[in-house]
Amino acid sequence: MPRYVAFLRAINLGATRKFPKDAIKAATESAGGSDVETYINTGNVRLTHLARSVAKVQAVLEEAYAAEAGFEVPTIVFTTADLAALTARADELHAEHQPVGNHYVTLYSEAPTAAARDAVHALEHDGETVVVDGRAAYVLLEGDIHTSKVLSAKDFNALGKGTARTVKVLRTLVEKWC
Repeated sequence: MPRYVAFLRAINLGATRKFPKDAIKAATESAGGSDVETYINTGNVRLTHLARSVAKVQAVLEEAYAAEAGFEVPTIVFTTADLAALTARADELHAEHQPVGNHYVTLYSEAPTAAARDAVHALEHDGETVVVDGRAAYVLLEGDIHTSKVLSAKDFNALGKGTARTVKVLRTLVEKWC
């Protein structure tokens, strides 16, 4: 059976969007997931599922999560092989763009359009680099996310609704789950 990693977006933020790990695990299992494991409270879930389509797994998880949590939980799913590949790409970019103080990867359900990707690649801010590749936007910063001009740019937001993880979290997930 295929193994997947699901990334939940916008959970455990404030008082109204609480979705604890035990509830995530229960909802994942009710959606047909097995061998379920979570990592930290930001919504990282590994599962095995009979479905052979990332889109199908995403749809059944989103339905189960909404039922369990009482609110919509946008979910982005990758196979473990795809997660390993995008993390390897992150490491390549990290090595190419030294120094990097902070490295985030925003993950998307669908690859951003070519026009949106090109607009982001055209942004120029000292100490900030964005590379969009497939369903990921790699953001390499000499500073931090709170002062980033790239991350607050309308062109970056035009890539779509995604969920960000640090490259360190992605490396950990690959080590644990891939």
